[in-house]
Amino acid sequence: MEDIKTFLIERVLTFESDTLLPETEKVLQQVRREKTDKPLIFVSSGTSSIIAGSEKTCLAVETYIKDNQKSASLVHVGCTGPATFEPLVCIHIPGKNKLFFRNITEEKVEPLLNGVFHNDINEDDLAGQTGTKGFELWPGIPFMDELPFFKHQKRVVLSNCGCYDPESIEEYIARGGYRAYIKAIRHYTFEEVCDIIEKSGLRGRSGGGYLTGLKWKHALNTTSNARYLICNAKESDPGAFTDRTILESDPHRLIEGIAIAAYAIGASNAIIFMRSGSEHAKNRLQKAIDKSREYGLFGHNIFSSGYNLEVVIRIEPGAFVCGEETALINTLEGKRGMPQLKPPYPTTAGLFGKPTVINNVETLMNVPVIMQNGPEWFRTLGTLNSPGTKVFALAGKGRLSGVVEIEMGTTIRTILENIADGIKDGKELKAIQLGGATGSFITSENLDIAIDYDELKEKGIGMGAGGFVIIDESTCMVDLVRYYMEFIRNESCGKCIPCREGTGRMLEILESVIRKPLNEESGTTLERFKGVMQLETIASVMKDTSLCGLGQTAPNPFISALKNFRDEFEEHIFDRKCRANICRGLRTFSIDVDKCTGCTACAAKCPVNAIYGTRLQPFFIVEEKCIGCGICFDICKFSAINVK
Repeated sequence: MEDIKTFLIERVLTFESDTLLPETEKVLQQVRREKTDKPLIFVSSGTSSIIAGSEKTCLAVETYIKDNQKSASLVHVGCTGPATFEPLVCIHIPGKNKLFFRNITEEKVEPLLNGVFHNDINEDDLAGQTGTKGFELWPGIPFMDELPFFKHQKRVVLSNCGCYDPESIEEYIARGGYRAYIKAIRHYTFEEVCDIIEKSGLRGRSGGGYLTGLKWKHALNTTSNARYLICNAKESDPGAFTDRTILESDPHRLIEGIAIAAYAIGASNAIIFMRSGSEHAKNRLQKAIDKSREYGLFGHNIFSSGYNLEVVIRIEPGAFVCGEETALINTLEGKRGMPQLKPPYPTTAGLFGKPTVINNVETLMNVPVIMQNGPEWFRTLGTLNSPGTKVFALAGKGRLSGVVEIEMGTTIRTILENIADGIKDGKELKAIQLGGATGSFITSENLDIAIDYDELKEKGIGMGAGGFVIIDESTCMVDLVRYYMEFIRNESCGKCIPCREGTGRMLEILESVIRKPLNEESGTTLERFKGVMQLETIASVMKDTSLCGLGQTAPNPFISALKNFRDEFEEHIFDRKCRANICRGLRTFSIDVDKCTGCTACAAKCPVNAIYGTRLQPFFIVEEKCIGCGICFDICKFSAINVK
């Protein structure tokens, strides 16, 4: 390893010319595993892969290699993108294109490998092939980039994900990694790097869309004896998992982006603020940092440039609000994670009172490719005011889910119908939610809105950090809003009254709507309706007076849902009916005496003993005791339970 380390440092990292020598490129092809003389089996190893059983798949592959194909090698790679395909296995036979197979659980490994090695491929789990010039094609098999899931994407941030071993710094360098960083610290001033990023038009990908280069300049131009760069990797929105995928699949690109950003603002210390419970991502990231330090990419006087840098990981305490800039800084200082009034902004007085830049993972992932290809290249992607790409986590009721990257300007319809392949189980779309727990709902009438900061802002929609949740007709919007409001209420820091009291009151009103009143007096419905009308006033006050973005955007789901699905709210209030039969408190269960056999299964499972009867005779449900849990409906083998 010392030989390859010296080779990579002298012939690649510190090589001044943009064009590498032919003999160097040949070695790099071997390091990248592009040309191999032995079979290679790549298995995805991200969190979604592990949940789907990839660890057992790897053990089965190792056993097969040991028993049948000793010359073959197993390579752990990151997530390619489509979580629906996990565990994803790629097989590279020397001289031929790579073959990708989806949903390869441990019992499928042996027949799959036997078939590939004996040229008898089972196409049931075949996804596609990839390859470059000089490799033999597999006839009749589509290319991966021809599949709708990939065809409509523009992979810049995700270009390395699923392509290499994320724990191998050698392979990352062989793919061009860290060259932009070394070039920056040896040939550019702080101001020049900031200028390049500003000219590119890169905007913060955390939702606000502020110009990244401009933010860096604010920190750089603030007089101070120390500055800090913080990578906000605390991703805790329900339905978002883009940062985790990136950290697990391409940690070295993130580290390079952090290093360039730290240099640009003149910071000698960088901090990666990670979500608690992300052990797999943390371990991969820590290994990448350690390897980078071994290669001399961190430390004192890096490659004789005169620049010093240290990068550390810090784990957040588990509170959603700690993702807000000032709350994050308080947490790092050992204080309670509570937002502070702005100004001053962190770029002026941040961590320990020093100028601090906070960028999220996706923003920093763009930095190395901009430095490598130039700001003009980046401007060719996306739209005029929103250049580049955007990464989303497809979740919910789409036929396909996973992490995708689209060019700015792509419509929501394209993501839904082409990349996600529509709604599963043949159901109808109800809404798309962007922006996480405090995001907005986009209905079918607005699917042609483009992913663009300004266009979305005009419609009152926030892009958010990357959540793209597909909601179908089986979802109750009132209950979904109640869920988000409960989440926000629990995550509120409690510092300001509008957020602390407003979220609690909104949740209380919504909970009263999704259950039947305790009595049937004539004024009950009116009281429930007046409660919902109060929600709009509460929402308005919270948006105008809350201290931080959490409280200001907390009412968004309710406002958006009421605007687009007022009829569902009215059904809950006046008709006491949930069309999706989700709200337990509004469901009424009864037993069809003609179908009931008196088997007693429902009575035995009822958690509140609301079902009575004599064995082998029809049973009945006491409506006053029933809590609408639906257990009886689920276990009845004779379809004797009716629900309204």
